[in-house]
Amino acid sequence: MGIFDKIKEKLSNEFIDIIEWLDYTDDTICYRFERYQNEIKNEAKLIVREGQTAVFVNEGQIADVFTPGTYTLNTQNLPILTTLKGWKYGFNSPFKAEVYFVNTTLFTDEKWGTKNPITLSDERFGLVEIRAFGTYAFKVNDAGKFLKEIVGTDNNFTNYEINEHLKSLIATRFADTVGEANLPIELYAANTTELSDTCKEVMQPDFNSVGISLEKFFIENVSMPEELKKEIFEYSRIDKLDLDKLTKFKTAKAIEAAAKNEGGTAGAGMGMGMGFVLAQQMGGLMNPQQTTPQTGGAVPPPVPPSIQYYYAVDGQQIGPVNFDQLKSLFAGRKVNKETLVWKQGMANWSPLKEVEELKVFLGGNTPPPLPPQ
Repeated sequence: MGIFDKIKEKLSNEFIDIIEWLDYTDDTICYRFERYQNEIKNEAKLIVREGQTAVFVNEGQIADVFTPGTYTLNTQNLPILTTLKGWKYGFNSPFKAEVYFVNTTLFTDEKWGTKNPITLSDERFGLVEIRAFGTYAFKVNDAGKFLKEIVGTDNNFTNYEINEHLKSLIATRFADTVGEANLPIELYAANTTELSDTCKEVMQPDFNSVGISLEKFFIENVSMPEELKKEIFEYSRIDKLDLDKLTKFKTAKAIEAAAKNEGGTAGAGMGMGMGFVLAQQMGGLMNPQQTTPQTGGAVPPPVPPSIQYYYAVDGQQIGPVNFDQLKSLFAGRKVNKETLVWKQGMANWSPLKEVEELKVFLGGNTPPPLPPQ
């Protein structure tokens, strides 16, 4: 064997015979197979394991893509690269190409959350803020597109790098979805499953556009400020209770608490006394008893009909409500002195402050002067 034959044999042995990637990490998504001058021998072995896809890149252009299996590299199984290289009659010499291995396994339990509160408009509570967080799972479903759109020339692309992009995408699409859902604010936390499915459907096209499939998406919690929670709970209780009875009950509790705060035995006694009196009055209201001639009592005259009022909120007519209910709404700041009201007999809607019997809501009323003797 001549000296030149020995040199050729030595160079031939230095070319890559086996191309494979053994991943010893749990966060690498894409790895570029490194070798000197990117030279690959004709008839070299390519080993692609389950959960991997191999992508050949020629001078920055994606060529052939290989799914799991073992391949002998020649012109028969490198059709795109053969066309790019212009191998009309095959090749014997080494060729140059970059080989990227893409991890196509499922990446699970990835965290997402809203960095800033999302502002929503609720019909009853006005502008409110919510936060949310949860988990998602994804995998690469188009290795060529993923390499082209996301990885570029990165030789070791990790899960952390793609997660920053995906979390920003999720937060944006989540805000759009909950804004368009237009649910009552208290129902967001109660419908996380349905909301999760809707968000996944909305986000899927954005994931697919970069070669990624959003496999799972979960909303674990939707939170809101504590003061808003208390207001929602209070509203739900009021909505289920008789406003007149609730007002009397709260008045009794407030008077009793005020009496206790005066301190001493006298204050405690007054509080208990007022509590008993109001309890008896409320008992009579909640359990009215009628006397009849058979029991020796007088029959009271018929109760005059209660005046019914209508009021307007955001251009919508609401009602009817009686005087005490309207008073409770005023006390709870659901209506104010400028709110338009109407009752039977009025020609037009008028602000609450201009309706004579409702002026008592505004406070500061003084009786008229006594008539002369």
